[in-house]
Amino acid sequence: MHIVKTSFTSKYGKTYKRTLIRESFREGGKVKKRTIANISNCSPEEIAAITLALKEKKNLASLGSIASIKTKQGISFGATLVALEVAKRIGIDKSLGKGKEGKLALWQVLARVIDQGSCLSATRLARDEASDELLSFTEDFCEKDLYQNLVWLSENQRKIEKKLFSIRNKDKEVNLFLYDVTSSYFEGLQNELAEFGYNRDGKRGKKQIVVGLLCDDEGKPVATEVFTGNTADTTTFFFQIKKVAEDFKCQKVTFVGDKGMIKSKQIEDLEKEYFHYITSITKEQIKTLIKKGTIQMELFDKTLTEVEIAEERKIEGKNKTKTIRYVLRRNPFRKEEIEINREEKEEKIKNLIEKQNTYLKEHKKAKEEVAQRKVAEKIATLKLNQWMEVKQKGRELWLEVDQEKRKEIATLDGCYVIKTDLDKRELDKEKVHERYKDLSQVEWAFRTQKTDFLHLRPIYKKLKETTKGHVLVVMLSYLIVQELKEAWKYMDIKVEEGIKKLRTFCTTIVKLKEKEEIKIPQPNKQISKLLKALDISLPKKLNPRKVKVDTRVKLIDGR
Repeated sequence: MHIVKTSFTSKYGKTYKRTLIRESFREGGKVKKRTIANISNCSPEEIAAITLALKEKKNLASLGSIASIKTKQGISFGATLVALEVAKRIGIDKSLGKGKEGKLALWQVLARVIDQGSCLSATRLARDEASDELLSFTEDFCEKDLYQNLVWLSENQRKIEKKLFSIRNKDKEVNLFLYDVTSSYFEGLQNELAEFGYNRDGKRGKKQIVVGLLCDDEGKPVATEVFTGNTADTTTFFFQIKKVAEDFKCQKVTFVGDKGMIKSKQIEDLEKEYFHYITSITKEQIKTLIKKGTIQMELFDKTLTEVEIAEERKIEGKNKTKTIRYVLRRNPFRKEEIEINREEKEEKIKNLIEKQNTYLKEHKKAKEEVAQRKVAEKIATLKLNQWMEVKQKGRELWLEVDQEKRKEIATLDGCYVIKTDLDKRELDKEKVHERYKDLSQVEWAFRTQKTDFLHLRPIYKKLKETTKGHVLVVMLSYLIVQELKEAWKYMDIKVEEGIKKLRTFCTTIVKLKEKEEIKIPQPNKQISKLLKALDISLPKKLNPRKVKVDTRVKLIDGR
């Protein structure tokens, strides 16, 4: 027997629906059907019950256990699934290996994407996320294992970066690299790499490390390196040349770096490997070229212009003539921005002088020298002392502005010069300009890794090896973030918001008598869009957890 739903339209145009119980039988070798009952007047619930009873007619006893089925929310797996699938596409899992340390390192990378925190918080996260269910760990672990894993990452970093570079670029030749450095401060004074140096974070009194980031021509990181906090930018550059030449086996390479990175010594190091460079020069160097007559102010325009000069250089003990190209431009928007900024600073000084004069009038015992010194210090802080000076006459201060000097300083507002030794046939001036501007991708990478999302800083590590391992984890997680950003760029959502949404996607645990099963529910509309944009399909099932993940440090003990 079975349920059949039919409909027919009368000659008056009215449609009638019927629900019938029918059965099939054979008569004379032919299959025929007959109606047993018309149950159209039954309620939908009653029809559903009859349908279920007919479906389970050979095992009616099982229907009695339906009421005992219990469901509850399981662990979160959406964010882990997405981060893991992207890591596999990039090749991060293969570069780390399938052993215990490789899987622990992979989890640290995924944990950094999902919820930025310490090794302790990454361990707690592993309890709440489908870490073992998706990664299939072979041994129990705690936060101590993750700390030790950072040492393993540090010791195997070059091998990991080399393998990842090979996986990602097996079908193409990379011949252009972007390189820049940043600094990251520490809480505490005990880190083995921490030193006082030029602090880009604006944290006075904090020791720091210097981090170098090497990216390919698409702005995707290929290697990172950690230096002591007092290391000069130029000192870090030599190691990147060796890495590209020896580890990545690249030839005909061009390095792109800013004016503080690639100087004469670095150019010599590049020439020894027959590498090329694209960089910029300082304002003082621009002035020198103008004085020599190499370039003229008239060449600076919003459109690109180019000047070539022949330069004698000693390469491998022999004097050779190289053609150096200078690409010039004046950015009109930057010029206007600098002038507005200069006027605002001047207005601040005028207001300060007015305030000090008022104070001197109201306080007869106040000293003019003290008021003058305060204004002079402010002028020096705002770097206006080249064309501005505070004067004193009696008990009144006044501002002296050297308009000629001010005009001279403003001459190069918005002007910049890009320098390269690449031949025109290899790269025209427009492409040279574009390649130099690509350094902004490295700046965005630093911003994302340090503060915006992945939170490289502040660093609480003490050992040199764990610090290096931590920085490598952040770099690898940034690769995943880049892929997510690209996949979700047409959606009205940030990467961190997408991760938060995915973390709400949990398994459902279905319990029937003593047996439990992990079920994967249908995702809601927004999570479906996130998965579809990445072309990720949900697994049919998750493996049950086999290992124990727990922390040795308990929050309740600390309280």
